[in-house]
Amino acid sequence: MRFLLLSLWLLPSLLLAQSRVTVSGYVRDARTGEALIGATVYAPLQKVGAQANAYGYYSLSLPQTADTIRVQASFIGYATRVEKLTTRTNQSVTISLTAEGQQLNEVVVQATANDDHVQRPQLSAINVPMKQIRTLPMIAGERDVLKVIQFLPGVQSGNEGTTGFFVRGGNIDQNLVLLDEATVYNPNHLFGLFSTFNVNALNSVNLIKGGFPAQYGGRLSSVLDITMREGNRYKFSGEGGIGLISSNLTLEGPLQRGKSSFIVSARRSYIDLLLKPFQSGGNSTNYSLYDLNAKLNYELGKRDHLFVSLFNGQDRAAFTGASSLNYGIGFGNRTATLRWNHLLGQKVFVNTSLLYNDYHLSLSTTQGNYYALLYTGIRDWSAKSMLEWYPSPTHQIRAGAQWTEHRFAPASYSAKVPKKGNPLTLQPDSLRYNYAHESAFFVNDEWRLSDKVAVSIGLRAPVYSAGGTTYARLEPRLTAKYAFSPQLSLKAAYTEMNQFLHLVPNSTASLPTDIWVSSSPIVKPQFSRQVAMGLFQSLQGNLYEISLEAYYKTMQNQVLFKQGTQLLFDTSIDTQLTFGRGESYGLEVFVRKNPGGQALSRLSGWLAYTLSKTTQTFADLNYGQPFPFTYDRRHVLSVVGTYELSPRWVLSANFVFNSGGAYTLPAGRVPVYGDGSLYDGTYYDYTSRNNARFRAYNRLDLSAIYRKKRHLGKKAYESEWVFSAYNVYSRLNPYFIYLTTDPTTKQPQARQVSLLPIIPGVSYNVKF
Repeated sequence: MRFLLLSLWLLPSLLLAQSRVTVSGYVRDARTGEALIGATVYAPLQKVGAQANAYGYYSLSLPQTADTIRVQASFIGYATRVEKLTTRTNQSVTISLTAEGQQLNEVVVQATANDDHVQRPQLSAINVPMKQIRTLPMIAGERDVLKVIQFLPGVQSGNEGTTGFFVRGGNIDQNLVLLDEATVYNPNHLFGLFSTFNVNALNSVNLIKGGFPAQYGGRLSSVLDITMREGNRYKFSGEGGIGLISSNLTLEGPLQRGKSSFIVSARRSYIDLLLKPFQSGGNSTNYSLYDLNAKLNYELGKRDHLFVSLFNGQDRAAFTGASSLNYGIGFGNRTATLRWNHLLGQKVFVNTSLLYNDYHLSLSTTQGNYYALLYTGIRDWSAKSMLEWYPSPTHQIRAGAQWTEHRFAPASYSAKVPKKGNPLTLQPDSLRYNYAHESAFFVNDEWRLSDKVAVSIGLRAPVYSAGGTTYARLEPRLTAKYAFSPQLSLKAAYTEMNQFLHLVPNSTASLPTDIWVSSSPIVKPQFSRQVAMGLFQSLQGNLYEISLEAYYKTMQNQVLFKQGTQLLFDTSIDTQLTFGRGESYGLEVFVRKNPGGQALSRLSGWLAYTLSKTTQTFADLNYGQPFPFTYDRRHVLSVVGTYELSPRWVLSANFVFNSGGAYTLPAGRVPVYGDGSLYDGTYYDYTSRNNARFRAYNRLDLSAIYRKKRHLGKKAYESEWVFSAYNVYSRLNPYFIYLTTDPTTKQPQARQVSLLPIIPGVSYNVKF
């Protein structure tokens, strides 16, 4: 009797399990075979869907209610495609989508079909379309990922014209920047004027500011996840460009048509070549930079795929002056990634990665009787494996582990030039390295419990060992969504994060540099708690995306050098640090217009507004009283737009307004003859920190792109002229404030320096 009752109870579940079919595969660009990361695969009759992962893979389990089912795949900027599939057996289906401008006239390009922006529990995450990155105006026409990131809500920019970004009150080292999973510690060229990322080599850019999934860790404020392109699987092609600052060339093509491909993309500046004829009078300046991206992918079989990614970006600068000022600086990043994708059936996707990254910065400078040296670097070896399991269309589980060995090389020194003998030198091979080991285990369960309720519950367990001390932590992650309708939802998130690596601002030399240090018995890991909540709405089939988010974040064990620190060669850096806490809260508004629609179909862009406040408190600074964070700006507004005037002309503009950032003015100064800091025989008396504000910042940039298809003999190619203007009305925005003495009154004065007036740009690009 009990067996009969149990059988009757289990029968519906068994019948349901037997009547389901799984459709899985990849969503790709029809022309190149590139994975469309984040594309949506949706069954409208069954009202279930799935999102393609970081490799374009999807898995969708459907009830077997008929002999055939309709599945539609969509991606922003691509024509939606409908597939009619049989439901007798499980199937593997690769869906190819046609990009805007390549489809037939009767096909309408539209936004994501099932309002994924609203329906998933993830919040505080923004995917930046590559098309927008390619068309927006930038300094001297140089396309730049990080400059576009600065236009997003919750993101503050650094100094004018630089690519540094600060997210929800966090410092620049609290951003985890990943390139094909490898960490990039300094993603900048030319002292931050543009980033190391060559846009031609990139597939997707995704920024996460809160509600972090458990697979991400090691930073407090954000994750910038950048994926490189795989290369054209079907034919050889290339593109190149010549600009005012640099030139670039990208080549790609199949190794075995449809199964494997490669891409190589290189960029080099010619600033050094342009400056060489003008060197005279005992002064000489030299600056060169380059970056190289390469990627190889090979389909080993239906269930296995291999990827190899390489990146190398380097800067070199030197100045020799007749006035006894000399400096030399070199910095760069190298990364390598080896990844293996393996399918365990149709519902389990496994990725295993081996990672290498190396960052270094060396600086030497002299002026008069003083000189300074600095070398800092990090080299990492990492291994990571993550499993993605799709038990049903409403349920996704991720679990995995990661291990990293860090090697640190922090060294800094400043002193008078000796009267006899030579100054000290820093040789990287002879430095005393510090080692640390970091590992983490994580699991994340995203589950849509009903049409209205969805949750994502995660746990990350990092362990960090350095200097005989081990830190073990637990980081709970929770996000939840309640849908009022298919187009409107309320989301909330709670996140705890730990950070074991610290970037400490150092001003030992005249060029401010930063030193990476490890957590130790003295330097505790940084720790944050963040709560976020927001309303999310989509209109007209996700043609418009609207979000309103509020957040509150606390940060513990923030790190700065003690006031007046001067590092010597044998100085223990740990003993020169001071520790404090930070607090940030704010409100963020984001309105995005996606391509398509009946009215304004050629317009795309967004409006982003942030109202926020960030303070820091250090017992050893500012008499223990809270003070504004350097990049605390109360109001930040960005308006970004691209309009396709015709098949040949594309117009773009962006406008930025920021409240003034904080800086410190001294209450007095004392001249000290024959001593004092480097380059200055004066000590300043500071009574409070960040006690003044720059005036407000605003800027308008414009660009126009002219495209035309041409022929060289029988070969067709596309040409593109890009005309741009940075800071169109040439506003004198503050770059920094310096102190001087009025020659008449002998009273101290603070004067503003403005760096970037209107800067025109022009570049020429070709695709073949």
